[in-house]
Amino acid sequence: MEVKAEEIIRKTAEVLTKLLDVTATKDWTNCTARADVVVDGQTLLTQAPVSYLLFLEKQLTDLRAFIKKLPVLDAADTWTFDQSSDCWATEPVQTLRTFKTPRNHVKAEATEHHPAQVEVYYEDVTIGYWRTVKFSGALPARRVNEMLEKLEKLSQAVKFAREEANNSEVEEQRVGERIFQYLFQ
Repeated sequence: MEVKAEEIIRKTAEVLTKLLDVTATKDWTNCTARADVVVDGQTLLTQAPVSYLLFLEKQLTDLRAFIKKLPVLDAADTWTFDQSSDCWATEPVQTLRTFKTPRNHVKAEATEHHPAQVEVYYEDVTIGYWRTVKFSGALPARRVNEMLEKLEKLSQAVKFAREEANNSEVEEQRVGERIFQYLFQ
């Protein structure tokens, strides 16, 4: 005889009883473990359950990535908010367009024995002026940095609240033995 089925059942029940008890204790405690999320003395969430705090931590991590990908105004330009277009705009920059026109320079006049010696050169002639204004819907770097600072404070507050909730008193649950007595007796 290689195996006794009753012994295998007993050993399996012992191991799984511990697993069921630990998991039940954790889940029952998570149902009652709660904490407040406080940022800069202001309570944002009251008695948030630990499962929600874990969810919120992940969402804040995703939000950090989102904020870091926001477009930022180019620091090479000076931007002001334009109320009429509801976006950021630069000061107008006037530019001109030129066209190269060929001109002749006579080095030596023509004589009856020699043709004139002429050199061709190009002269820039202005053909127009215009003004350029850049528009952008991006954010100033300061605004993005402020959002990241607030997000960091909130993340720290959520972590602190989760740790506080996890310090809740644990009421040990013993459910595994009852389950296996029902199943195997």
